[in-house]
Amino acid sequence: MSTSPSDASTRHTVVIGLGNPLMGDDGLGLAALERLRAAWDVPADVELVDGGTWGLNLLPVIEDAGRVLLLDAIDAGKVPGSEVLLLREQLPRFLATKISPHQVDLQDVLALAELRGTLPAQTTAIGLQPARVELSYALSDVLSDRLDALVQGAVRILAAWGHECRPRVPVAHA
Repeated sequence: MSTSPSDASTRHTVVIGLGNPLMGDDGLGLAALERLRAAWDVPADVELVDGGTWGLNLLPVIEDAGRVLLLDAIDAGKVPGSEVLLLREQLPRFLATKISPHQVDLQDVLALAELRGTLPAQTTAIGLQPARVELSYALSDVLSDRLDALVQGAVRILAAWGHECRPRVPVAHA
């Protein structure tokens, strides 16, 4: 089931927060998704999905989307707290460097969708370089301090895709 560009433009966009909130900075994607949900009015054609550690259960969510934006802690070997933006063609290389078990499943989901011809052409991941991934219920201070900047980056991507989000409360600028 392959989608043409015209199909993608009429299908909804999915924002998926990924990670494990019990593993410190690995919970970044879920924290960013919740901040987006709480602080921004998102258009009805944008679905916010708590992907957590869903693994292969995310396949139908991704395949049904016209565009996919992944929110996650991404180990790109940068300074902790640095923004990392990965376009569709860059995702396999970075997902090969795993910071947590959920990335194994995500790599499989994206590879399977690609093999089936159903991975949206506009699939992007945005995140921050983690400082620590260890048993903890809290993000590191550096990621906590950069959470609003990450969400604003996601909002900019959504705007570039034609989805104007409106802040519910004044948002601090990064």
